[in-house]
Amino acid sequence: MHSNDIHDVVRILKKEIRRWPVPVLGNYLESPFTVLIACILSLRTQDKTTNAASERLFAIASTPETMLATPAKVIEKAIYPVSFYRVKTKSIRAICEELLTQFGGKVPSRLEDLLELPGVGRKTANIVVTLAFQKPGIAVDTHVHRISNRLGYVRTKNADDTEMALRKKLPPRYWVTFNDLLVTYGQNLCKPISPFCSRCKIAQHCKRVGVTVSR
Repeated sequence: MHSNDIHDVVRILKKEIRRWPVPVLGNYLESPFTVLIACILSLRTQDKTTNAASERLFAIASTPETMLATPAKVIEKAIYPVSFYRVKTKSIRAICEELLTQFGGKVPSRLEDLLELPGVGRKTANIVVTLAFQKPGIAVDTHVHRISNRLGYVRTKNADDTEMALRKKLPPRYWVTFNDLLVTYGQNLCKPISPFCSRCKIAQHCKRVGVTVSR
């Protein structure tokens, strides 16, 4: 894939993803806090499960103060069956304590500050930066990493390397939306195994790196 092809790819993807539901985190934009906590819940968890758990949890508590006042067992019950729900409950409470003691109860907008919060990695921090604050950032999950490499746009071995490569190569105007585009496309068409290449509108730009079987 040539570097200049990215403009056509983004334009096509913006049209293509309109037929599918938005990624689950787009449903919790009420505050930076709800974006952050929903993102924590979503880690290694399917969107349907994340969505239901987030709805239950935010009906009980949707601020650091109210969340910290909620017993751990109540939070666990609300978010079950998200993966690692007990670990995530501890992380959520630890995040709330940190927000209240270090940031005045507000979610920080700086990537560096977000990375200091318990259980927050680069993907989560970038999602909060882009979704909650509309600031430049590139959130790289398994879909963004896979498709960016499959296209031949980058050649990297892990998500962190992909983020750094995209920061150098991807035009800044696409940073905020890139995650949503590739996550939606990856969930519905550009599957990890046997992607639907015959139905792909960006196939002419794709090197199909690593693809051995397709539909």
